[in-house]
Amino acid sequence: MKNKGNFLFTSESVTEGHPDKVCDQISDAIYDEMLKQDPDSHAAIECFVTTGLVLVGGEAKTKSYVNIPDVVRRVLKKIGYNHPNTGFNADDVGVIVTLHEQSPDISQGVDEGAGEYEDQGAGDQGLMFGYASDETSELMPMPIILAHKLTMKLTEVRKQGILNYLRPDGKSQVTVEYEGDKVKRVETVVIAAHHSEEVQLAKLRADIKEYVIKPIVGDLIDDKTKIFINSTGRFVMGGPPADTGLTGRKIIVDTYGGVGSHGGGAFSGKCVTKVDRSGAYMARYVAKNLVAAGLTDKCEVQVAYSIGVADPVGVFVNCFGTEKIPEDQIVDLVNKHFSFRPKHIIDHLNLKRPIYEKTAAYGHFGRNDPDFTWETTDKANILRKEAGL
Repeated sequence: MKNKGNFLFTSESVTEGHPDKVCDQISDAIYDEMLKQDPDSHAAIECFVTTGLVLVGGEAKTKSYVNIPDVVRRVLKKIGYNHPNTGFNADDVGVIVTLHEQSPDISQGVDEGAGEYEDQGAGDQGLMFGYASDETSELMPMPIILAHKLTMKLTEVRKQGILNYLRPDGKSQVTVEYEGDKVKRVETVVIAAHHSEEVQLAKLRADIKEYVIKPIVGDLIDDKTKIFINSTGRFVMGGPPADTGLTGRKIIVDTYGGVGSHGGGAFSGKCVTKVDRSGAYMARYVAKNLVAAGLTDKCEVQVAYSIGVADPVGVFVNCFGTEKIPEDQIVDLVNKHFSFRPKHIIDHLNLKRPIYEKTAAYGHFGRNDPDFTWETTDKANILRKEAGL
């Protein structure tokens, strides 16, 4: 249903130096290295980080050779964990690797002609969701877009040396006030910025307002907007020494910031035969094209699978009462113009490419990057034409 009256909605994001995002990037960087040598690599790479330690585990089936400790240290240096004063130094952390081969019982279900069904099947059972809304140019919910832009800005001013006392860890949170379905203003901004011992709290707060918050949220804040910056008063210990990290623990940050539904599956470290990843990308692609075509103002697409079976067990479209043509006609157009069979998804979106490390921070959706093929709206014109709009 359409929203009525005023309400508040909140989303959060984290920087690439957050422990969970460190793990996501390591997992996806390892998968990327496999893809560079063997595009048919299967993988489910998990990572755990804590004080002085990176543990990499999981499953893989690949013809490639990957020097995993080298990949781990490269990712940590790129993020900014490259000096003892950050609390987590790429050069001296311990790296433990424990990988095993993918179960042949799973493998035969996702290899064409190998299992009970001839076609390539889904790598697991489960349900995935895609969402789109016309409230931003990215066709994403405003709270998560603002939250991501704030954490990206935190990283930018750190890496460019504008605020050279910042360290890699950090978080943002944005509460947006809506009037009906329209964004009215920003009610609250929360920033947690990892910093050096020397900087004074008053300076950090003034700098974050000037160089991070104003450029991103300035047009939407007013004299009633609440701003909290390092509200405990101190964030010197950050990163893995302050909080252990795990792959796949930021699934709401990765998707739509809590708007709509989530099937529960994470993305990073998983190969594209895993429909947790490819199915969610396809669902976003479909939802975004429906909104871009003007068939609906917002849209959620659900797809569900059985392991080893190519055709989904169900596809559901919800337009929340904002559809411009009957929903059953929209479903007919989806079934006509989109295929959710895993091989078709992988081929259409060209997913067997080493592009995934950069998906692992600042969200998998709403990004203006040509490698993010699920963000294209190449079906919008034909959908609009066939809908008679």
